[in-house]
Amino acid sequence: MSANETPSYGEQLDCSGVLADIFLLLDNECDAGARERLQGHLEECPSCFEHYAVQRELKALLQRKCCEAAPEGLRERLRVEIRRTVVVRQTIITDGDR
Repeated sequence: MSANETPSYGEQLDCSGVLADIFLLLDNECDAGARERLQGHLEECPSCFEHYAVQRELKALLQRKCCEAAPEGLRERLRVEIRRTVVVRQTIITDGDR
């Protein structure tokens, strides 16, 4: 096992995967299983935990300082882009398992 991999609930998580999904954890947008795997990795990997802590603080700062709501059109475009990105990512993962 390399330094960037941590066993968690029977599967390996590497740091690049954890860092890619850190915003899902911060935004409470992952399921319970993913949350447990990510948090398990963060408990064991100081480097990833440091990155997570910085992003958490940045998110908190932005929430305190940015009080204006985004225009509805912008919010809808962002929702569409996020969904499209998630679908593409899930498709890539699924195709890679074959």
